[in-house]
Amino acid sequence: MTAETTAAAAPARSWRGPSAAERLRILGETTSIAIVGASNKPSRASYFVATYLLSSTRYRVYFVNPVVDEILGQPVYKSLADLPESPDLVEVFRKHDDLPGVLEEAKAAGAKTLWLQLGSWHEDVARDAEAAGMNVVMDRCVKIEHARFHGGLHLAGFDTGVISSKRQLLA
Repeated sequence: MTAETTAAAAPARSWRGPSAAERLRILGETTSIAIVGASNKPSRASYFVATYLLSSTRYRVYFVNPVVDEILGQPVYKSLADLPESPDLVEVFRKHDDLPGVLEEAKAAGAKTLWLQLGSWHEDVARDAEAAGMNVVMDRCVKIEHARFHGGLHLAGFDTGVISSKRQLLA
């Protein structure tokens, strides 16, 4: 596959997400996060994110998955409607075709922000969420963004300690 056919296969991205300052504001105003598509498997990204959020943030974290009962000692809810409160932020780990349905659940639950995980992009969902007055972030990880803004990237091994663009000599 050539670069030309790859570019032709991927639709152009016209939606523009919030700036870094706006993402920082969203995270700062957030007190509760619901992870839709949370997994109890340590190899899954949602599990890694959940571990970080529970151990390194002040957020109340809720897990949503209709087929799991417990993750990291916390109860798992079958849907956003079952949560004990309206989540400020709904972080989504679901496949592309499920995103419109998750948006409808998030709107009905009174969520303020729809956050689509790395690799997840759906412009129609973003436009619909914004039209409903919601913040939208796509193709970004809450864990990475929070750690980036709060100096915690080293927790996942992203911070090498090198303050140079030159490769470090280890020999």
